[in-house]
Amino acid sequence: MSWLYLVLAGLFEIGWPIGLKMAQNPSSRLLGFTVAVVFMGVSGALLWLAQREIPIGTAYAVWTSIGAVGTFAIGVVLYGDPTSLARYLGIVLIIAGVVTLKLAS
Repeated sequence: MSWLYLVLAGLFEIGWPIGLKMAQNPSSRLLGFTVAVVFMGVSGALLWLAQREIPIGTAYAVWTSIGAVGTFAIGVVLYGDPTSLARYLGIVLIIAGVVTLKLAS
């Protein structure tokens, strides 16, 4: 169950940078800040639940990695963020690092 909490925490981690991006637009500023705060709170609570059984270093690395990779993907798909081979290689290295942590546990 802890791994499910951790994956969900990582997915909610994607929501707060999106909320902050939404808040850049004056017409959706309040909604954006609200989305960011809610997603941050839910993500933190789920991370807390996951850390009951998963070591803190592993949990934090997985949590931030899901957030980073997911936010990168949303940025590229929805916001037209720039891409390059080097940026994609960075994402692959993040994923490889998390897989290595999991296999080493």
